[in-house]
Amino acid sequence: MKPTTHRSAASGFTLIEVLVALLIMAILASLAWQGLDGILRAREGSRDSIDATVRLATVMTQWEQDLQGVYDTGLVPAISFDGQTLRLTRRTEGGVMLVAWAVRGSLWQRWTSTPFTRGGELQEAWLRSQQLVGNEAGQLTVAEGATQWQVYFNRGGQWTNAQSTGDLVQSIVAPLPAAPVASAPAAPASGASAAAAGASAPQTGTVTLREALPEAVRMQLTLGSRVLTRDIALGTGGA
Repeated sequence: MKPTTHRSAASGFTLIEVLVALLIMAILASLAWQGLDGILRAREGSRDSIDATVRLATVMTQWEQDLQGVYDTGLVPAISFDGQTLRLTRRTEGGVMLVAWAVRGSLWQRWTSTPFTRGGELQEAWLRSQQLVGNEAGQLTVAEGATQWQVYFNRGGQWTNAQSTGDLVQSIVAPLPAAPVASAPAAPASGASAAAAGASAPQTGTVTLREALPEAVRMQLTLGSRVLTRDIALGTGGA
């Protein structure tokens, strides 16, 4: 009589077990991806925040330099604010230029003119600067999301609205800084042009009355959800 042979069945996973394992792996992969995506988003947000902070610091450095470089010529207001735009004259290489900081819509913009060495040209440019609309050459958008924009002047230790009238003081018309030596000299005006220039621009040394310059400027600007406040001492250049 032959002995009975027992054959063991091969062990393995059933279809249900494979499907359950695949489902678990899919869930783990999804959780891992969500965690990685969150880390990447947080890193990008942190980098964007750092970039925005660096840009704003650069803008505030420029704002401070403009105020500390104010040059009072006695021909036009050295600094003024009309509720939307702060205009000032500052000394720069090659003469005196106009600078205008303004909030239009949600944009905070800075505009600069070319340097001037003639009083009549400076006065004309000052008048034209009152009609800036924000798309002129020289306009630069320094920040977005700007809403509230307020400026205060400090006179005699007191902060007042920049649009308030200040005390009148005597001012001597200062000479505009000359252009660099390397620059070609401007051709002298003749005839009626010379007479018109002389009539429009007071001569150097002329005593005029103007509002006293503030000692410092305070800016309050709302950018998005935060309010930016800066107090800057005004420069002492000019007359």
